[in-house]
Amino acid sequence: MKEEIRENKMKNNEITLNGIQYVPKDSIQNQKTYPTKKTGKTFCIIRTYSAGVFAGWYNTETKGKEGIVYDAIRIWYWDGANSLSDVASQKSVKPENCKFCQPVKEVILKEIIEVIPTTIEAQTFIINLKKWKK
Repeated sequence: MKEEIRENKMKNNEITLNGIQYVPKDSIQNQKTYPTKKTGKTFCIIRTYSAGVFAGWYNTETKGKEGIVYDAIRIWYWDGANSLSDVASQKSVKPENCKFCQPVKEVILKEIIEVIPTTIEAQTFIINLKKWKK
């Protein structure tokens, strides 16, 4: 028992007991439950010419440079990933530095230049990351 207690470590408001990491209850944002699929739409990261980067549900069959992103989360800044392709394929290794805004119901984009479908891991990370507030 004493050996187990000695193994416990406290770091950044987190504690590890017997190999399990614990954090204060009030530091956990309520996890949103979004479906992993929406009819006719794919969870993607969308980069635009001048409006920035968004993540959300997008109809990948859309033609041209205009489209609507539903449950759109603006990605203002990311860290812990080399590119948007990395953000779309895995979670960031530095989530505390990422600045993802509160989602809006929809955003109409006029100059889409890149659409990257995400993995389930990246989708879960993007949706559940604590949203940036100034």
